[in-house]
Amino acid sequence: MLGAVEHVIWSERVVPDRPPIICAFRGWNDGGEAASVAGRYLVERWSARSFASLDPEEFFDFQVSRPTVRLVNGVSRVIDWPQADFSLATVQGRDVVLFGSPEPNMRWRTFARTIIDMAHELRSGLLVTLGAFLTDVPHTRTVPVVGSAADEETAARLGLARSQYEGPTGITGVLHDASNRSGLPSVSLWAAVPHYLPAAPNPKAALALVERMSALLDLPVETGPLREAASAWEDTVARLVAESEELAEYVDRLEAAADENLPQVRMNEETVPSGDAIAAELERFLREQEGGPAG
Repeated sequence: MLGAVEHVIWSERVVPDRPPIICAFRGWNDGGEAASVAGRYLVERWSARSFASLDPEEFFDFQVSRPTVRLVNGVSRVIDWPQADFSLATVQGRDVVLFGSPEPNMRWRTFARTIIDMAHELRSGLLVTLGAFLTDVPHTRTVPVVGSAADEETAARLGLARSQYEGPTGITGVLHDASNRSGLPSVSLWAAVPHYLPAAPNPKAALALVERMSALLDLPVETGPLREAASAWEDTVARLVAESEELAEYVDRLEAAADENLPQVRMNEETVPSGDAIAAELERFLREQEGGPAG
């Protein structure tokens, strides 16, 4: 029966037509907040409406992911709990489900199984996760995005690499394992984010994830506002780098490495490091974290 998935609170009963489910998580998998910014942008641009959420009591430690209090009309005090929301959009006649959440603090296997149960409940045929990792890439170049799939059939059908990663993982890795075990095809998209910048949202990397997802699923997204934010971000970073001779020299070295030393491929009409090279960087980054956040 629709709506019977454990730990899910339904605000509206929906019956979408085999929607892909696009997931973005704040925390360890979210360098430069690129994945979560991309997820929120898609919700906004596609006018997605929330129809269900996970019970936060089951998956979040409220001493770590604290609820917040706010005033409504300057009078009523309302508690906002950590949100793990499912939203539905229709894009040129195609249904899409978006899921956004902080990385859970506990019960990861149950959390992942609940998302997969929802995917089956909604008759989804594909799960996609968005992620971003900090590494040695210059902010001045095209943001590299690597895509991978857990099984050979999905990788071949979508023109992606098959994941060969071994090492520490975040909720995206646990979710893909649960998806693979359940028979639901899944895809992981990761953007490479400059590690030398202050911790702040990176709209340029978010834009790269949105564009890669759009091309992968053949779902159009109007990216004008995000492009403007990325351009303003680049101007701000350029001023920051110009104020430090040491940082400017470091960026110059990263640019030279990106232009000359790494294997190159053509992507979106621009030259960027190859998927294999960036995948290797992603694996190195994840192994070095050992429990530390990615951004």
